[in-house]
Amino acid sequence: MFELKVTKHFAAAHNLREFYGKCENLHGHNWFVEVKVRARALDRIGLAMDFGLIKRHLNQVLELIDHQYLNDLPAFQKNNPSSENIALFIFEHLAPHIKEDSAGRAWLHSVSAWESDNASAAYVADAE
Repeated sequence: MFELKVTKHFAAAHNLREFYGKCENLHGHNWFVEVKVRARALDRIGLAMDFGLIKRHLNQVLELIDHQYLNDLPAFQKNNPSSENIALFIFEHLAPHIKEDSAGRAWLHSVSAWESDNASAAYVADAE
């Protein structure tokens, strides 16, 4: 099994509704995102997937949330823009591109959203 990892930062503001603590107030983070792609086999030139394709698609997804007030976005109207839901949002938008660009050979395994140096949440696929 091969695993590729790509990382990227984005900045955004949010507040957690019904949290009853400091995070219920408007605040921001410089999130660190870690994406893991897995493949069982390599292509004819020895790659699981081109890092450039993963980065391009991740950049496109992060453009949707970078420097935004996340609570105003449709994806976070009902669900709190928690690190967990941010990881899920990125996963759901990125996964189809990974599968398509790898001709089905690779799949998105997980997305981690780090809101600080010592706190993260990840969404992990159940299976390929």
